[in-house]
Amino acid sequence: MRVLHTSDWHLGRAFHRVNLLGAQAEFIGHLVATVREREVDAVVVSGDVYDRAVPPLPAIELFDTALHRLADLGVPTVMVSGNHDSARRLGVGAGLIGRAGIHLRTEPSAAGTPVVLRDTHGDVAFYGLPYLEPALVKDEFGVDKAGHEAVLGAAMDRVRADLATRARGTRSVVLAHAFVTGGQASDSERDITVGGVAAVPAGVFDGVDYVALGHLHGCQTITERVRYSGSPLAYSFSEAGHRKSMWLIDLDADGSVTAERVDCPVPRPLARISGALDDLLADPELTRHEDAWIEATLTDPVRPADPMARLTERFPHTLSLVFAPERAPDDPQVSYARRLAGRSDQQIAQDFVAHVRGAGPDEHEAAVLREAFDAVRADDAVREVAR
Repeated sequence: MRVLHTSDWHLGRAFHRVNLLGAQAEFIGHLVATVREREVDAVVVSGDVYDRAVPPLPAIELFDTALHRLADLGVPTVMVSGNHDSARRLGVGAGLIGRAGIHLRTEPSAAGTPVVLRDTHGDVAFYGLPYLEPALVKDEFGVDKAGHEAVLGAAMDRVRADLATRARGTRSVVLAHAFVTGGQASDSERDITVGGVAAVPAGVFDGVDYVALGHLHGCQTITERVRYSGSPLAYSFSEAGHRKSMWLIDLDADGSVTAERVDCPVPRPLARISGALDDLLADPELTRHEDAWIEATLTDPVRPADPMARLTERFPHTLSLVFAPERAPDDPQVSYARRLAGRSDQQIAQDFVAHVRGAGPDEHEAAVLREAFDAVRADDAVREVAR
């Protein structure tokens, strides 16, 4: 069976105020063409179909178009909701849409109920695990501790239990939206840390033939059977080095996996450039970036006059301007934003305690801070679901 694995469409998302809907529509066209030309048997979409719980109408219309085009091909599609999606909204009409071969899996309770497809070698069971917010699903899965590993482990126990009841030789594919240990994050993913832990070990998914992951925006291989497709478009300058693609997976009769990357259309390349403004404007090596979307970091010791206007004369698609004069890290003039760069909310709070009190929090106090952040995240998730 040939499976096309994609995820993290984020329909409705902009890139530094640039509307990406046209580029997202081009990707959908590319997806449909790939399904047709490469004789794909099933499409899997591993979450974050939309960029937010209440997407704009043009994004909904594009999603509707994608569903119709996939249904017209007669190729079954399995989708799960991600942490950016409203599972309840995405799942509306799932039973009816399923009759057209588009299978939406947004209910955690259905983790052990697969979509079963057949090829010449027998059955392939597709299990859809939507994003499992631990605080919201721990009771459903009967776990004491609200953590990602616990709830995903319980969901996978249901998958393995169902698989054990099926005919010998039944192959299996799991769709999951999660942060798996070994994956490389970028700046455009929403933090899902719970209890100080965001990642789960790949071993949670043992026992199935292929795991189609979503959440991280870089295409990557965790193991030969556990892969991220990544997002089809770049959504932050941290993805400037990404090769955006989908996975074309051939699942053989014995469950062995052969994987091929299929590149996605690039609306415009991304580039990060850094240096003094005059140097950036004169450097011949940067000619190749003149048509790219640009993030420019200026290292001039004093902020130059009209930097954006001057940059856009040479780089008309400059979208982001960062001022980072070259100073020692302990220089009092180093910006607050630079001091906080790359630090988690927990670390920032602990640093604040140390700054005010002269000593950082002890183990118990750090746990209290962690619980407070987790409570806020859980409350935000509840509010988003209720919207």
